Amino acid sequence: MGFLDALFGRTKPVKPDLDQLFGLPSAALTLEAGAGFLPTGLGSVCFAAVEGAAFVQVEQQVRALLDADTERGGVPVEASKDGYGYSWLLARHTPDELPELVNDLHAVNSELEANGFGPQLLCSLVAFRNGEGQSLALVYLYKRGTFYPFAPMPGGGERRNSPLELQVNAMLGNDLRLEKDLSRWFPVWGAPGL
Repeated sequence: MGFLDALFGRTKPVKPDLDQLFGLPSAALTLEAGAGFLPTGLGSVCFAAVEGAAFVQVEQQVRALLDADTERGGVPVEASKDGYGYSWLLARHTPDELPELVNDLHAVNSELEANGFGPQLLCSLVAFRNGEGQSLALVYLYKRGTFYPFAPMPGGGERRNSPLELQVNAMLGNDLRLEKDLSRWFPVWGAPGL
């Protein structure tokens, strides 16, 4: 950072560190012990689709990579678009296969990044649920290289369980690089897998 950047309060953007995703299995143990949340086996990657043959080819490569698990008895990846026009790829595993799910999410992000589509990556999430039916997602913000918890209130509607999100955030400080700016804890209403 240069002198003028310091003078005007500008900071360099944080570089994505996809290896942060590998902290999720450790965080899952902390969540289970501290709050009773268990992985659901569902995780998804959100990205802004781009027009053009190059992006279509990379998206097909990513889907083929994840669909390879179907040959071993897995469920094929599901693609969808949300109400805002963002694309989602949903990967499914059994709840006890969290490391494999994390590997899939890492592979999708890495493949898109390696082919020059890193700027289109928005977030990845892994879903959890407790015995009372409360859903929770640990959301990885690609452009920030950080995680935050997102807990929609049970029963539908667009309401968050903010006290739970803050509790989970405090719990996971030793497991994950957490997003300190709460204004960046964006709701991911209707995210596949949640």
